[in-house]
Amino acid sequence: MRSLSLVALILASNTLATSPSNSTGWKVAKLQALGLARLSTHVDKNGYYSEECTLENVSLRREWGTLTDSEKKGYIAAVKCLSKLPPLTPTSLETGVRSRYDDFVLTHINQTLNIHGTGNFFAWHRYYIWTYEQALRNECGYTGYQPYMDWGKYAMDPENSPIFDGSATSMGSNGAFIAHDAVGIPSNASPSISIPTGNGGGCMTNGPFVDFPVNLGPCLPSLSYVEPNPRADCLGYNPRCIRRDISQWTSSRWTKDSDIADVIENYPDPTAWTYRFQGDFPAGYMGVHTAGHFTWGGDPGGDIFTSPADPVFFLHHAQVDRVYWIWQNQNVDARTFAVGATITINNTPPSRNASLDDTIDIGVNAGPITLRDAGSTIGNTPFCYIYL
Repeated sequence: MRSLSLVALILASNTLATSPSNSTGWKVAKLQALGLARLSTHVDKNGYYSEECTLENVSLRREWGTLTDSEKKGYIAAVKCLSKLPPLTPTSLETGVRSRYDDFVLTHINQTLNIHGTGNFFAWHRYYIWTYEQALRNECGYTGYQPYMDWGKYAMDPENSPIFDGSATSMGSNGAFIAHDAVGIPSNASPSISIPTGNGGGCMTNGPFVDFPVNLGPCLPSLSYVEPNPRADCLGYNPRCIRRDISQWTSSRWTKDSDIADVIENYPDPTAWTYRFQGDFPAGYMGVHTAGHFTWGGDPGGDIFTSPADPVFFLHHAQVDRVYWIWQNQNVDARTFAVGATITINNTPPSRNASLDDTIDIGVNAGPITLRDAGSTIGNTPFCYIYL
């Protein structure tokens, strides 16, 4: 039955991919369908990368709004479970890590300056999200796969989306209103872009993550009144709430369906694609990645270091990976193992180009792999998934 379902999916993808329709809101879906059809053709011609992963047994990642209430609650329960399990981080490091969930936050903090504005950005976060998914499944009994948030669906009204509406099946609500200054990108100290204040700024008011603990950071806070960390390296224990300031101003400018389609269609060069996707702040362009983060903003969401401490981060970065996957599948031969940009953030200081042999290290969460290993989601190792 699963094989027949996927055959139907591929046939539907071919139909949509060759359809003349290019209406607003359907551009990315059309590109996704076209990409899946091309991936299927590539497999038919060249065979699978691995006998263990085929288009008949591949895992399917789906958009949050398409999940049933039961599936959403199962995911939410697993995230909460991870926040209550003991950490793998050695206590000898004397950090503020208090849970298995915090292991992932710590890893991101420690490597932030080496995984953003770099050639390993997509591969590193692909492996990071997959490892988080495995922890939910293997350590907390989650039976689904990592969902994603389709930015384009909610760009014009994110606060009332099924992700942020504050219901029992959401990822929580906006924060309580607190008057505060505009938020600067890339930082308040050196703003190239100023995000106007929204209707939040305070602690999240509704939803299943109201009491979810944030223990690490802040490192580069977007809100000036967030409790400072007791350690200079921002790794001390600093328990506090999740604060959000949902910004329709941001999402409506940079994460619409047409914005996502633009970066997929018009940036075939891997280096240009990498920088365009992550943003060009001096030019006043936030990019879909950064704008996605500041759609909810606040603390820890508006802190590039500690942003994974808000669980919606993982839906956002699954979407990052989905768009990367769509981009790769537009030209499977040329893009699956294409790497662009250097190994320093926005090439500062100037450095060598990233290489497929470079290692992805995600600390205590899993063993290292190379960028080459992370090139395909149906490759030799370790992945076996596609997006619906």
